[in-house]
Amino acid sequence: IDTADRAAVGELIRMAEYVDVIVPRGGKGLIERISREARVPVIKHLDGVCHVYIDDRADIDKAVAVAFNAKTQRYGTCNTMETLLVAEGIAERVLPPLGRMYREAGVELRGCARVRDLIPGAKAATEDDWYAEYLAPILAVRVVQGMDEAMDHIARYGSAHTDAIVTEDYRRARRFLREVDSSSVMVNASTRFADGFEYGLGAE
Repeated sequence: IDTADRAAVGELIRMAEYVDVIVPRGGKGLIERISREARVPVIKHLDGVCHVYIDDRADIDKAVAVAFNAKTQRYGTCNTMETLLVAEGIAERVLPPLGRMYREAGVELRGCARVRDLIPGAKAATEDDWYAEYLAPILAVRVVQGMDEAMDHIARYGSAHTDAIVTEDYRRARRFLREVDSSSVMVNASTRFADGFEYGLGAE
């Protein structure tokens, strides 16, 4: 259809006799409108509240690289990490260097009390922060006791878009892949990898 007229969208989404399914791409407002007005089945996503969980059996350098890339490679996308979860057993080794890197990149950190102990200048996170898709240089950070608490957090606050674990423990990695109910679940990879071109599927 050779038009950029938004009125054409309203007509197209009601043409059930010609259109089998709609996969909308764009902002939240557009997707909500199409979901509300369509007379054709819609495959959609609204929010990208993506998580990276750094397990206490993670490689430190790998964990820092993944967590930094997942947030800073590009801020305004649905596959950008919005919440970083860190196991208590590794928090003292991974959060101070990450905190410095995020500060140098201009990322505002909002964390639990433990995070604020380890990263000077981090602000207090509120309940709303755990649900937030910032699409901005803001990151929620939480220290958890372990993988069970991390997966509970993801199930409660996530949007089932993309979530990742950083660990060298094969069994934990397999369990995370099996039990986290998201569209893309990754091991030792940035959430930014969740992309049609990266998957070899072409344009989204």
